[in-house]
Order: sequence, then structure tokens, then C-alpha cells
Amino acid sequence: QVQIVESGGGLVQPGGSLRLSCSGSGNIFSICGMGWYRQGPGKQRELVASMTNTGRTNYEDFAKGRFTISRGADKNTVTLQMNSLKPEDTAVYTCGSCSNWGQGTQVTVSD
Repeated sequence: QVQIVESGGGLVQPGGSLRLSCSGSGNIFSICGMGWYRQGPGKQRELVASMTNTGRTNYEDFAKGRFTISRGADKNTVTLQMNSLKPEDTAVYTCGSCSNWGQGTQVTVSD
């Protein structure tokens, strides 16, 4: 049974930073790559950033220059460093791989 678990969400002020972590079992990130997604209030889920199984990264325009995706040496953990956060970044952030999804972690950017 593949498991994906996110952590690291929370409440942060505008301009602040958060670091999200996504752990996957069964080496799925090395097989399928992975993506960080988010769904804001009243919005559809959208891709934030992704990493292929070979480590190549891609960012959506709103994430470029502010967010960084990286993986650990064991390749089973991928982090999303988010800087210069804005209120519009408020969302549930979820990671997905091999058609599996985590439960998501809430990020709230507010004064």
C-alpha cells in the first residue's frame, strides 16, 4: 500500500516562509516523479511545482522565484520551500505521485 504524507503547513504572515515536506513509500518518487498541488478556497486544484523521477524540476509561473522543490538523498522525501508568501497562497497543499495522493496540509497566509 503506497502512502504519501505531507507535513509542515501552518499559519504565516505575508512575506513569511514555510517549508513543506512530502514523504512517499515504495520509492514511488523514483518511479513516477511527483508533484505539489494546491487548492485554495473556492478554487480548483492547481499544480505548484513538480519533480520528475530523474530530479528535473518545473514550476508554475506564480511559484517561480519564490518556491523551491528539492528531494532528500534517499529520494523518498521531497520538500517545498516557500518564501515571500502571499495571502493568495492560502490553500491545502497536497503531493501526488503514481496516481496516489496525500491527505494535504493547510497553509494559511494572513495577518
